[in-house]
Amino acid sequence: MNLLTIGHRGVMGVEPENTLRSFVAAQEAGLDAIELDLHLSKDGALVVMHDADVDRTTDGTGPIAEKTLAELRALDAGRGERVPVFEEVLEAVQAPLQAEIKDVQAARALAEIINARGLAARVEVSSFHDEAVAEIARLVPGVRTALVASRYGTDVVDRAVAVGAATVCLNIRRLTLEIVERARAADLRIIGWVVNTQDHLRLVRAFGLDGATTDHPDIKRTGRFTA
Repeated sequence: MNLLTIGHRGVMGVEPENTLRSFVAAQEAGLDAIELDLHLSKDGALVVMHDADVDRTTDGTGPIAEKTLAELRALDAGRGERVPVFEEVLEAVQAPLQAEIKDVQAARALAEIINARGLAARVEVSSFHDEAVAEIARLVPGVRTALVASRYGTDVVDRAVAVGAATVCLNIRRLTLEIVERARAADLRIIGWVVNTQDHLRLVRAFGLDGATTDHPDIKRTGRFTA
C-alpha cells in the first residue's frame, strides 16, 4: 500500500516554509498533497503563515492581524520570498491542498473562496480547533475536514466524530494503538505528523496509518519501501 505523503508547509526542511517556492518544490518532489496554514491580515486577506506573529519566519515583527496585506508583502519570508495569499497558492501548484485554519474567522474567509471557485474536492480543511472544523463544514457542504491534535487522548476520536471530520491528523510521538483502533472503529482516516525519520516511518507502517506529513521530500521515495 502506498503511503499518502503530505508536504508540511511545502517542504520546510529544505525551503522557506509556507512560501510559493516551498509549495512548488513539494509538488516537484511528487508529494501527494501540500499542507499550509492560514491567517487573516488586518484588511481581511487570507495569508499563508503558520505563526500568529511574523517574527520567526520573516524579517519583520508583530502580529499578522495588525498588518495589512501590503505591509506583509514588504517582508522577506526567506530567500527573497514574499508572504503569499491563499489564492496565489491555488495558481502556483495543482496538487491537492490541506489548509489549516486557526479560527472561525479564517474558516469563513476560506469558505468564500472554496465556494466561489468550486474547490471542495481539491482542498481539505484542517484545524486544531473543533469549532473551526464545524464552521467550515457548515459553510461548505461536502468539504473534507480533519481535526489536528498534538497533545491528546482517546477523546480526540469523539471530538472528530462530533464535528463531522473524516480525518484525524495526530502527533506521531503521542500515538498509541488504542487511539488507532478507536479511530478505525469510527471509520476515521489517520495521518501522522511530523514524519521525518526512518524510525517515524516504521511507526507509521506499524500502526497502518493512511498518510504522513513530512518536512522532507525524500519521504515520498523511502516511504514506499519501509517495512
